[in-house]
Amino acid sequence: MPRTVITGARLTANAHTAQPATTTIDAALVTNGAAINGVDFEHTVLVVTNTAGGSKNVTVRAGNSTASFTAKQGDLVAPVTGSGGQTVVGPFTSSRFQQHGGTLHIDFETGFTGTVTVLRIPRYT
Repeated sequence: MPRTVITGARLTANAHTAQPATTTIDAALVTNGAAINGVDFEHTVLVVTNTAGGSKNVTVRAGNSTASFTAKQGDLVAPVTGSGGQTVVGPFTSSRFQQHGGTLHIDFETGFTGTVTVLRIPRYT
């Protein structure tokens, strides 16, 4: 099955943003994983909440594109404590995490339930 595409919220510099929509981490998302397309890696952050009873891991997969020259450092595995625990993962380096097509791949441990929010932080010029 293809990964579930999630988009996230673009934040606006020097402004406010309504609470961004979350994506529910359910059995389908755990089975298929998630993909974020068109990622500005260095300006993307994940907020992951775990509602499962025990601690679970969220994994950001090392890249497989020619731009991912530091992918040999491997996946990034972040533990999220259970029963409402929350963690912030990122920002990321494209040289480690960029998949073919410029996507970011995220996987969730079996039994993971909760939400993931993708925040796209603006560049300052």
